[in-house]
Amino acid sequence: MLRPGQVGLFSGWGIFSTIRVTEGVLFAFDRHWARMRRDADLMRVPFPWSVAELERQLLALVEANEAYDAALRVLVMRNRGTMWEGPGFARDFELVAFTAPLKAWGESARLGIVPNARHAASPFAGTKTASWAMNLVWYEEAHAHGLDEVILLNEHGQVSECTSANVFAVFGNEAATPPLSSGCLPGITRELLLEVIRVPGVTVAERVLTLEDLERADGLFITSTTRDVLPVEAIEGLSIRKDWTVARRLAQAFAEYQAQYAAKAARRAARGV
Repeated sequence: MLRPGQVGLFSGWGIFSTIRVTEGVLFAFDRHWARMRRDADLMRVPFPWSVAELERQLLALVEANEAYDAALRVLVMRNRGTMWEGPGFARDFELVAFTAPLKAWGESARLGIVPNARHAASPFAGTKTASWAMNLVWYEEAHAHGLDEVILLNEHGQVSECTSANVFAVFGNEAATPPLSSGCLPGITRELLLEVIRVPGVTVAERVLTLEDLERADGLFITSTTRDVLPVEAIEGLSIRKDWTVARRLAQAFAEYQAQYAAKAARRAARGV
């Protein structure tokens, strides 16, 4: 299925998403599908499936791998285009998916900082494409320096995101995350905290964040499909506070929502809906 002359394989011409499998259910799959659909249109990558069609194929993989509580990576890759296209492709694209065990991230994260790592003005900002090598390099370098992740700044010196997580700063009872105009990826966990998860007395909102804001914040946390809500212990070069009260309340509410989502999906499947 993968061979020379496959344009997407050698050019990173594809789009992907990482999905949490919870009790055999693809958590928030409709949101992942919608983001992939949007990214595919922007990147001119074929994406012929309805929500139900793609979910059905991915659940068959979950069942075959017995990966009922796992992470699932799904990639749609172009086969054709440019002078380097090889002969004999029956399809214009390939669907590639695989599962992996969930990773234990620990109780908190230590972060570094990378300037000019996101181009907020790019029309492709916030797109989850297969051209992911720069993120992997920054992530590997972070680990080489004893860190867990890095905060990526945009061309204006504003906080954008991490290589594979969104950033939140807590001010009193408000958890603030950079807007999409910062160049950050519209993470699904981020989206759920903004639109769905409700904790009494806590507000979740978008606002422009600087490094000075991170030092001024009461506490910080990062979010992703595999991390959920993870407090920040330290940021290299900054002096930060570590009040994780709001982060822990949001983490608990998120875990409860995730469990309820899986239970509802299981009941619908049992009824054949």
